[in-house]
Amino acid sequence: MTEDKIKKAVALKYNKSRDRAPRVTAKGSRMIAERIIEIAREKGIPISEDPDLVGALMKLDLSDEIPPEFYQTVAEILAFAYRLNRKMMEGKKR
Repeated sequence: MTEDKIKKAVALKYNKSRDRAPRVTAKGSRMIAERIIEIAREKGIPISEDPDLVGALMKLDLSDEIPPEFYQTVAEILAFAYRLNRKMMEGKKR
């Protein structure tokens, strides 16, 4: 299996009162990536698939803030996640 075909995952967390940018909270490939994705699904955390972004974020260390060149892409993913969460919450209120 080539390096680019190996399953990879990166988890980000953003605390706007503490962080300047989202931070890498977990990352891994193969079985670790599968576990990261499984935990996200169990907790209802939205998952976005962007192999190029994941490949770049894999180079960061745990707890590192994402660099400015990723702000736009990650902001779009976070906006997607916030919209999904809002829709889910509105659905539960009905």
